[in-house]
Amino acid sequence: MADRGFDLESRLETLEENDLKRALSPVDRVAEHGYFAEPSGGELPVLETAEALVFASNNYLGLTDDQRIQDAARQAAATVGTGAGASRLVTGDTMVHRDLERQLAEVKGTERALAFSSGYAANVGTITALEPDVVFSDELNHASIIDGCRLANAETVVYDHCDAASLRSKLAARAERAARDGREAADESWLIVTDSVFSMDGTVAPLDAICDAAEEFGAWVMADEAHATGLYANGGGVVQAEGLEDRVHVQMGTLSKALASQGGYVAGSAELIECVLNDARSFVFSTGLAPPAAAAASEALHVARHGGARERLWENVAHLRDGLESMGFEVWGDSQILPVVVGDRRDAIALADGVRERDVVAPAIRPPTVPEGTSRIRVVPMATHDRNDIIACLEAFRAAGEEVGLL
Repeated sequence: MADRGFDLESRLETLEENDLKRALSPVDRVAEHGYFAEPSGGELPVLETAEALVFASNNYLGLTDDQRIQDAARQAAATVGTGAGASRLVTGDTMVHRDLERQLAEVKGTERALAFSSGYAANVGTITALEPDVVFSDELNHASIIDGCRLANAETVVYDHCDAASLRSKLAARAERAARDGREAADESWLIVTDSVFSMDGTVAPLDAICDAAEEFGAWVMADEAHATGLYANGGGVVQAEGLEDRVHVQMGTLSKALASQGGYVAGSAELIECVLNDARSFVFSTGLAPPAAAAASEALHVARHGGARERLWENVAHLRDGLESMGFEVWGDSQILPVVVGDRRDAIALADGVRERDVVAPAIRPPTVPEGTSRIRVVPMATHDRNDIIACLEAFRAAGEEVGLL
């Protein structure tokens, strides 16, 4: 009988040969310091004795172990329950969800917001619910945006990364093509989708220029604020920092990064939210976000808006960037994400290993996650790192960089 199964052993061997095989390494807590176990493979994870500094987390404001956020989650679990129990369209909608969505809409400057069980589900569900005929997508957009375009069966036009001129030329070319085919512009729906902060490059999309191009051609704009929500003006994202609430039609984001919880959201007009609520399969057919997660995100958003965590984060970012660049490292980006670009994947792995030996966790990012020749260490401080933590990170990079021969 023919074997029509899957040769998983060969797949794993290929990954290992190309330095692409990954492994899980449990940590005792999600914070700026932690004890890590050896990569998976044994029976029970045994934590190492040395505490490590974490400079690789999306817990940007360091709120995952904040007592106020933990208390909010406990109270929601005790009062409402540990899980929603059903789709929110059945019995899984609670006042905790509504409070979170009210706050999100207020921060994002929109009429309404809708919470999803994950950021991935929010992107896929929103794009498929809109059913765009054509999507114009930044070449480095998140995988959930790419998958949303595929599931929506939309014609996808990719433009150069963070390049509004490239976007405008793609819009013009598509308009000319429609005119040649005898179609009116109103016959098609166009959606421009971009991350606002790109997670691997740390770059920030030129949203104002993107909105200019969109308005010239009558397209809608959707901004994925996953790595920006909570970090900018009034706890908002880049849209709020640039005052573009009235020009960006769809604002998406996550609750699992700066807001120290789990889940995603979409914010916009009341009509947009009603359409997404009814037509997004990833919302309709998913159990609602767990009430403790919703309550934690709601409290974290309050802390982000009214506390000093944002200011502390940006101070740490500036200190770390200046230190790395002064050593001679090439640091990309314009945000809290600081990619230290090495180039060769083996050099990146060696640098990450050297840093890890000095009790700083900042793993290497290499192809296929990033393009060939741009392997890097993605360095990310938290608001809760103190000055000594930043200095320790810099010293680890200096010593490891000299050891590997990069400095």
